[in-house]
Amino acid sequence: MSTTSKTKSRTIAIFGAGTGLGASVAARFGREGYRVALVARRAGPLEERVAELSRAGIEAAAFPADLTNRASIPALIRSIEDKLGAIDVVLYAPVTPEVGFVPAVQLDAAKLEPLAALLTFAPIELAHALLPGMIARGDGAIVIGGGLSAIHTMPGMSGVGPVMAATRNYVFTLNAELKDKGVYAGAITIGALIERSAGHRAMTSGGTPLDSFPVVNPDDLAEEVWSLVTKRDRVEAIVAPPMPSK
Repeated sequence: MSTTSKTKSRTIAIFGAGTGLGASVAARFGREGYRVALVARRAGPLEERVAELSRAGIEAAAFPADLTNRASIPALIRSIEDKLGAIDVVLYAPVTPEVGFVPAVQLDAAKLEPLAALLTFAPIELAHALLPGMIARGDGAIVIGGGLSAIHTMPGMSGVGPVMAATRNYVFTLNAELKDKGVYAGAITIGALIERSAGHRAMTSGGTPLDSFPVVNPDDLAEEVWSLVTKRDRVEAIVAPPMPSK
């Protein structure tokens, strides 16, 4: 896939389309001619982002959905493709207030289940539904977003890490199996607060001093996603800025 040519007839679907990473990826791919499908739970904010993209000349549509409802995923994909055409690129990177960190000593199956539903089961089910079409076309890309606790042990911050580590393992295995079929699977792993995101706004509005946390510009993350999809020269982009000096 060319990194410079416009791609007027292609579609990217962003699952977990928020105001940080999702918004920046939508704008980045939209500038290259991609149609944009925005998927998240709440219809109102999605329609606001569709309007913003429309003002920038980018064709986009909103698809409100609960990604933990795995049985609805095939119908969700059909609705996107009926409106915007075959999905060529996927970014799966949802974050919700209900998904948080849990000390490992407090972790049990009941706490793990909702985390796994959103961060492992849903993206695997999504890929399972999309891969036959991508393989048949001989092209496609699936990028899954995750956090640094999937790679590095962080005492007091378990729960999310184990399920993201399982998903990361799946992505690496999928990449190895698909690389000769024209289909790409990759991961963007982020060890920072994302500017303009819901998490960043929650931290700043709560009065938490951000000089203790690294912060990353979502436009920079969008460039990483674009590089993964177009160059396909690595399985994972790890974005982990150093901690701010005190």
